[in-house]
Amino acid sequence: MYDLIGDIHGYATPLKHLLNKLGYTERDGVWQHPERQVVFLGDFVDRGPEQVETVRIARAMVEAGQALAVMGNHEFNAVAWATEDPEAPSQYLRSHSDKNRNQHQAFLDQVGQYSEQHRDMIDWFRTLPLYLDLDGLRVIHACWHPPSLENLRDYTDEQQRILKDAWPALCRKGTVPYDALETTVKGLEVPLPQGHRFFDKDGNPRHHIRTRWWELERLTYSARATGI
Repeated sequence: MYDLIGDIHGYATPLKHLLNKLGYTERDGVWQHPERQVVFLGDFVDRGPEQVETVRIARAMVEAGQALAVMGNHEFNAVAWATEDPEAPSQYLRSHSDKNRNQHQAFLDQVGQYSEQHRDMIDWFRTLPLYLDLDGLRVIHACWHPPSLENLRDYTDEQQRILKDAWPALCRKGTVPYDALETTVKGLEVPLPQGHRFFDKDGNPRHHIRTRWWELERLTYSARATGI
């Protein structure tokens, strides 16, 4: 039996409270349960005050066989932020723009940008699969979209982990691989009518809505939109 936990975003103390409530106990630094296993749905970092501890808890559980985990968009972004662009010296696969830095700064402050701890954490993020196809259960961070998963087949290994040399291709905006990756870790988006937009919680203008892709009968923009 699995306990699914998603979008912790650096709030380690609430995570510990949740694990305790679910019947897990911590032994030798690893939270474990005699009968169940956690499946983490990604987004361990950004926002919260205990991001290093959050990753430590999840990683220890995964490495001890007490949990499984998939990659969220924030782990993907963290790797891209820290990875130099092979086609553009001194640039990175994720732009170090003010917008992106503001989203990621709390993590960088807590982990120590370019520190050994930062590099080690990024290396672990790279090992996270994009999805899990378990017996009777499919797990993905945002959207199980078969055409996108098929398009990503050449960029992942047999365990659905992004190949080392595939990262640049998945970060090139306006390409099929990029769109497939975005759908997988962020969700299926549709454009708003021309001239329409809204502002997300950080005040950034948005011209697309992230859809409730699992509810096909909803036809209006407001009904189909999820939170951003």
